[in-house]
Amino acid sequence: MYDVASSKAEEFISHDEIMDTLAYAEANKHNRELLDSILAKAATYKGLNHREAAVLLVCDLPEYKEKLFNLAIEIKRKIYGDRVVLFAPLYLSNYCINGCVYCPYHSKNRHIKRKKLTQDQIRQEVMALEAMGHKRIVIESGEDPLNNPLDYILDSIKTIYSIKNKHGEIRRVNVNIAACEVEDYKKLHEAGIGTYTLFQETYNKKNYESLHPTGPKSNYAYHTEAMDRAMQGGIDDVGIGVLYGLEHYKYDFVGLLMHAEHLEAKFGVGPHTISVPRICPADDIEVGDFSNAVPDDIFEKIVALIRVSTPYTGMIMSTRESQRMRERGLALGISQISGASRTSVGGYAKEELPEDNSAQFDRSDCRTLDEIVEWILDLGYVPSFCTACYRAGRTGDRFMPLAKSGEISNCCQPNALMTLNEYLLDYASDKTRKTGEAVIKEQLEEIKNQKVKQMAHEYIQQMEHGERDFRF
Repeated sequence: MYDVASSKAEEFISHDEIMDTLAYAEANKHNRELLDSILAKAATYKGLNHREAAVLLVCDLPEYKEKLFNLAIEIKRKIYGDRVVLFAPLYLSNYCINGCVYCPYHSKNRHIKRKKLTQDQIRQEVMALEAMGHKRIVIESGEDPLNNPLDYILDSIKTIYSIKNKHGEIRRVNVNIAACEVEDYKKLHEAGIGTYTLFQETYNKKNYESLHPTGPKSNYAYHTEAMDRAMQGGIDDVGIGVLYGLEHYKYDFVGLLMHAEHLEAKFGVGPHTISVPRICPADDIEVGDFSNAVPDDIFEKIVALIRVSTPYTGMIMSTRESQRMRERGLALGISQISGASRTSVGGYAKEELPEDNSAQFDRSDCRTLDEIVEWILDLGYVPSFCTACYRAGRTGDRFMPLAKSGEISNCCQPNALMTLNEYLLDYASDKTRKTGEAVIKEQLEEIKNQKVKQMAHEYIQQMEHGERDFRF
């Protein structure tokens, strides 16, 4: 039985509903009247439900793909402007007791070197991240109650927030750790985390269970219902995603949108972010072992469809993807990307030797943060290190009304420019600084609210005298 507001995983992610949706989509993929009406609805910026989006996904008429892409580009520009938020992952530990067959951290892997950062080592990692210019990170850890208990995660968060290195500081710590109990989520919320992220990997229960043969993560319902418990624990910014390539993309695409619809129906606010990772090579893992790899053209369509279906949800693309794919993603809907990422434990303070490999996956985009910033500027976007909404309490159901009304742009644009200016003053190369200063000057003049424009000008002038951390 399908019930979007149910608390049970197999009811709000119903296998029968997904299969019925895919059958409906296949039967209507050339129904031009229906296709036109779906695109017309998407053009109102009110999103699409999983059935409507599925019809566009399976449609193979070239002109409708073009219309979809043009609409995705329009929606991205209208809602997010030219801003691109930057962050980096920080891997704390790769000890894990799960048996996930697609992840090199799986408990049976005897090749990978197991590592866990001490609090002193975390300080070194954070100082290295701050020295690059990062202000927002997501901490990652394997699931191991003995080596990585929640108290270790909480202590690590406290350590990260405490480190101030010259003008450097981490202002937002997002968390990507295993599913927890409500009381644990309350503790994470009290620790001041930003977004809690947990990928479903796949929504197909049968396939999920075969991919997770051992360990706590093998419990499909407990894992799938994690976001409900996080919301109940007070975390109203949550991030979802699937690992494309584990299951046929059509199934997981529908399941993903159903999950977003469930959170909206039950809690009044959908996911804060949706991530779109694709499986890629890693120690003990070969992409060829998985038969559902998603080609680039389909992947682009998935990105565009998520954007038009969930227009006010942030979309994340990591360094799993190449520079070319990330450029396409930014045009079609991606609003956040990682930069200068290390996917190994302790990879920022010290370059890891091949024989000490502790990485979760191979990176396709290995550029420095300054190279990423310069590239974003050259593409016509504004790199943003902003964390203001979280720190001002504009999260969950307090954020969405501002986003949907367009009022959030009065904060986002100047905040992006001011955090970019911080980066230019403190970390940028001469070339990047010159390009960035020209962009800031141009973008400041485009701020429509005259009071906000004047204040932004004043704040940026004060930065020249050493002041930092201005925000609207």
